[in-house]
Amino acid sequence: MEQDDQIITVVITQVVKAGCETAYEAWLKDITSVARTYPGHMGTNIIRPLPGIRPEYVIIFRFDGYENMKAWITSRDREYWLAQGQSLVESEPHVQHISGLEAWFSLPGQPLKTPPRYKTALLTWGSVFILINLLNIFITPLLRGLPPLIISFIITVTMVLLLTYVVMPRVTRLFRSWLYPKHS
Repeated sequence: MEQDDQIITVVITQVVKAGCETAYEAWLKDITSVARTYPGHMGTNIIRPLPGIRPEYVIIFRFDGYENMKAWITSRDREYWLAQGQSLVESEPHVQHISGLEAWFSLPGQPLKTPPRYKTALLTWGSVFILINLLNIFITPLLRGLPPLIISFIITVTMVLLLTYVVMPRVTRLFRSWLYPKHS
């Protein structure tokens, strides 16, 4: 099955009851610690609410494939922790499963929607093309004398971090109307 070979990202959004934030933070620490013990778990990111902008917590779990993600999602451990945290939140969580580069194409404060693949491919290609050329012009000369494998490692790590945290969020906002046209 094609999806077995793809990294799967589970995005959970949830609004915490007023006054329960400290308990929710402790609960988050516990449930993410348990998730870490499951095969294929590749990391968890937590985006906390921003007053006046985004009221919900966004929890992002990544797994190395569909079966490992499914093992966590359907586990008794997760079921137990969800029951423990139920009194801390206003409603059921909104859960989305995405794979591949789709996670780069999300707009802050909005549910993740997947734009057409040709659009994500074009914007990813354009961003990678520009960024790799800029890194080669400005960073590679500073690394001369290092072994080629180390240079490649530094460039690719820098590129992925910049794409994930700087470039793609801005590109997504810039091209939002093209990626997510309004339906009449």
